Amino acid sequence: MCGIVGFAPVNENAPEVLKKMMERIAHRGPDGEGQYIDENVALGHRRLSIIDLAGGNQPMKTNHLVVVFNGEIYNYLELRKELEEKGHHFKTNSDTEVLLHGFEEYRYEIVNYLRGMFAFALYDTSTHELFCARDHFGIKPFYYYYDKEHLLFGSEIKSFLDHPDFKKELNTDVLDIYLKMNFVSGENTFFKNVKQLLPGHYFIYKDQKIEMKRYYSIQFADQYKSNQEMVEAIDQIMKDSVKHHLLADVEVGSFLSSGIDSSYLVSLARPQHTYTVGYNDERYNEIGYAKDLTQQLGIENKSKIISKEEYLNVLPKIMYHLDEPTADPAAVALYFVSELASHDVKVVLSGEGADEFFGGYNTYRGDIDSGFYGKIPFGIRHLISKICKHLPTVKGIPFLIRNGERVEDYYVGVNPVFSENDCKHLLRDTSHFHSHQEIVGDIFKNQGHATNIQKRQAFDLQTWFIKDILQKGDKMTMAHSIESRVPFTDKEVFHVASMLKDNQKVTPENTKVLLREAARKVIPNEAYKKKKLGFPVPLREWMREEDLYQKVYAGLQTPIIKKLFDDQKLISMLEDHKNQKHDYYKKIWTVYCFSLWHQVFFAEEYENQA
Repeated sequence: MCGIVGFAPVNENAPEVLKKMMERIAHRGPDGEGQYIDENVALGHRRLSIIDLAGGNQPMKTNHLVVVFNGEIYNYLELRKELEEKGHHFKTNSDTEVLLHGFEEYRYEIVNYLRGMFAFALYDTSTHELFCARDHFGIKPFYYYYDKEHLLFGSEIKSFLDHPDFKKELNTDVLDIYLKMNFVSGENTFFKNVKQLLPGHYFIYKDQKIEMKRYYSIQFADQYKSNQEMVEAIDQIMKDSVKHHLLADVEVGSFLSSGIDSSYLVSLARPQHTYTVGYNDERYNEIGYAKDLTQQLGIENKSKIISKEEYLNVLPKIMYHLDEPTADPAAVALYFVSELASHDVKVVLSGEGADEFFGGYNTYRGDIDSGFYGKIPFGIRHLISKICKHLPTVKGIPFLIRNGERVEDYYVGVNPVFSENDCKHLLRDTSHFHSHQEIVGDIFKNQGHATNIQKRQAFDLQTWFIKDILQKGDKMTMAHSIESRVPFTDKEVFHVASMLKDNQKVTPENTKVLLREAARKVIPNEAYKKKKLGFPVPLREWMREEDLYQKVYAGLQTPIIKKLFDDQKLISMLEDHKNQKHDYYKKIWTVYCFSLWHQVFFAEEYENQA
C-alpha cells in the first residue's frame, strides 16, 4: 500500500512541486519516497513497505519503462513464474516489478492478468505514453485532474492542492446526486475537473490527450449449481483468497466486528491480532461478540470504546482524509479501529465486499418482501404506483409506489437519503438537477436479462461500493499508514459469487444464505447467524443531545449552506428531530457532513491534518 502522484507537462519547478504533492500524502507511505522526472512527466511515490522490504522501492524502472504503483498483486508469484518461463529476468522479489515485465510482455492486456488491488501509472520513455489503470472493483483510489493542458493524478485529491496549475473550484453540479445517495456516484467529484478513474478502466495519455478504455465489467452467470456445490465452491475460493491475501513480509492482523464477514475471515486466517471498536450504548457495541470469537480461536483481540466527544472532535480530520464528503457515520469507527491496529501491524484484513457479492442487504429482498402483491401483473401495479405518487405519503403508499416500478426506474442504492422531491424543495438552484437516468447511466442497460437482485447488486457495486464502502476503507486505514486487504473483494471470489441463484443469496428469513452455510464450517461460535451491524454509531440519539445539536446547528448556518440550501427548512428539520417529531438524522447528517467538508477544503485549509 502506498501513495502515488504525478503530472504532465513539467517545468523547472517540477522537483519542488512534486515533493510538496508527495508530502501531502506522506501518511500513505511513511517508509520511503522516490521521484522520476524527465522532460515530459513527473512521477512521485510514497512507500509503505509490505513486500520485498529492501528491494521494492519506487519509482521502479526496467529498460524503457517506469512505474509508480499503489496496491498489491496477489498472484504476482504465479505471474513471475510465467514471465520467467518467457525469458524475463527479475532483479527484485517485489510485485511491482511484475507489472513492468508484464507490460513488456502483454502491453495493455496486463490488467487482465492481475489479481489484486491496484492503481498505477506506467510511463514508457520511448513512446512518451503514460498508461494509468485501476483495479477491477475500485479498491485502490485513482483521481486525475485534466483541463486539456494539464494532467495531474494521485491517490488522493488533496495532493493536487500543491500544484500551481490546479484550480480549486467547488463543483455544485453534483450536489443533488450527493443528497440522494450520500456520495457522488460516477466519475465526477465535488472538485471541478477532478475525476476518479472508474474501476475496471485504464487510460493512455499522450500528446495532452486521454484515451479511455474499459477492460472489466460486472456480469452475472446464467448457469447455476446446487446448494451443496455452491457451498463447497464458496468454501474453497474463500480459503484460496485468504491464503493469497496473507502474502506479506510483515504481520497481518484483522478488523473484527460481530457479524459473519469479518468472523469468517478471522476464522480462516487466524491472525494473532484482531481489532474492534464500540460505544457505551450496548445496542451499538460489538466488542463482546468479538471477544467471544477470539477466545474460542485462541487469538488476541484489542478493543476501544469511542466516546461521543472523541467522535465529534475527529470529524474535521475525517473529512480531510476522505477528500470528498461522505455521510456514512461508520467512517469514524473505521478511523479509530485503524488507529488501534496501527500500533501493532501494517496490514489488516477487512470484510468489505461480502454484502455486495453474496446478497447481504435487506433491499435485495424487495421482490420477496412484496409477497402476494408482487404476483399481480406489473401493468396493474404500475398504474397503482402512478396514482399513489400524487397521494400524501402515509403508511403503505411508498410500498405501492416502489412495487409498481421497475428497479432501473427508481433504485439509487442501499442507502438513499433525500428524494428528488426533497431536493427540489431544499436546494435554491435546481437548474443542474440530474434525472434518474443520468445518475444510473448504462449500469442497468449492461445487465441484459439479469434478475432484480442482480440489477441491484450491479448498481451497488458500481456506485455505493466504490464511493462509500471502499473509499472510506482505504482513506481511514491510510490515515494511520496501514494497509487494508479485502479478501471478499477478489475477482476469483466474484466469479464464484456471480453463479449464485437469487434464493441462494436471500430468502424471507435471511440474507447471504449460502455464504453463511460456508462460514459455519469454520466459525466456532454463532456469528454466522448474526445480522449485520458493522461498527454502528448512535448518531440518531446523539443528535438530540445538546452538544451535537449545537454543532450541527452551527454547521447548517454557514455561508455555503445558506447560499445553496433553504437553511430555515434544514433548521426546522433539526428541531423536529430533536423534539422526536420526525427521524431526520440521516438527512441532517448528510448536509452537515457536506458543510463540514466544505469548511475543511474551502473555508480554511487544514494543513496540519495530513
